[in-house]
Amino acid sequence: MTRLEAAKVSRRTLVTGIAGLPLAAILADPRLTAMAAETTEMVSIKTPSGRDAKAALAVPAATPAPAVLLVHEWWGLNDEIKTMAAEFAKEGFLALAADLYNGKVAANPDDAGAYMKAVDPAQAEETLASWVAWLRSDSRGSGKVGTVGWCFGGGWSLNASLTSPVDAIVVYYGQVERPVDELKKLKGPVLGQFAELDQWITPAMVQGFAANMKEAGKSAEIYSYSANHAFANPTGDNYDKEDAQTAWARTLEFLHKNLG
Repeated sequence: MTRLEAAKVSRRTLVTGIAGLPLAAILADPRLTAMAAETTEMVSIKTPSGRDAKAALAVPAATPAPAVLLVHEWWGLNDEIKTMAAEFAKEGFLALAADLYNGKVAANPDDAGAYMKAVDPAQAEETLASWVAWLRSDSRGSGKVGTVGWCFGGGWSLNASLTSPVDAIVVYYGQVERPVDELKKLKGPVLGQFAELDQWITPAMVQGFAANMKEAGKSAEIYSYSANHAFANPTGDNYDKEDAQTAWARTLEFLHKNLG
C-alpha cells in the first residue's frame, strides 16, 4: 500500500468513527475536532498574481457534488473550521475552507485581532476568487458554488460573492454594510444569520443591509436570533445550542435548495 493509499484509508476510518456524532458534540471536544480535521486534505493553488493559496478540502462520498467555499472566523483556519468542511462533506457538498491568514492560527483574541487587521483586502479577494474558480472547474464539483462564513468570514463570504458571483451566500454575523450599487452585483440569494444582542454586527447594520438588498432587487432571507455574536460556535462563551441548531438546519436547507 502506498503512503497516499494509506492516508485515504486512515481518513475513511476516522470518518466512520465520528460519522454518527452530532456536530456540536464534535466541535465542543478538542480531541474529536482534531479527528474530524484530519479527514480533510490540505490543497494549494497559485493565484493570478503568483501567490500560494492554501485550503482544507473535504470530499463527499458521491461526486460530482455542489461546492461550498468556507471562510474562517477571526481565529484563522483552525480545526473547528476544518471540522465544518468535513461536516458539509457529510451533507453531500464538496467543501473547501480557505485560509486568509497564510497558515497563522490565533490562540487568543489579541492575536486574532492582529491577524484580522493584517489581511490585505485585495489579496483576500484574489484568494477567494481563485478558489471559487477552482471549485467551479474541479471534476468533483457540479459547477455550482456557494459561500459560507462566520464572523470575519461572514463578511468575506459576502465580499467573495461580490467579486466572483456565486449561486448562494450564507453570512453568519458578518460585516454586511454595502451600498446598493455593490449589492446589485450579487448573483445568488443571501441567507443571513444574525444575533439581536450583537454589539459588533448590530441590529441597525442588519436592518440597513436588508433594506439595501431589497432596493438592489436581490433575494435575502434574514434571521435574527435572541443571542449574541458567535452564537453558533460551541467553543465560545456565547454559544446558544438551540439557535445554533436552527441556524445550521436553515443553512443546509438553503444550500441544498439553491445548489442542488
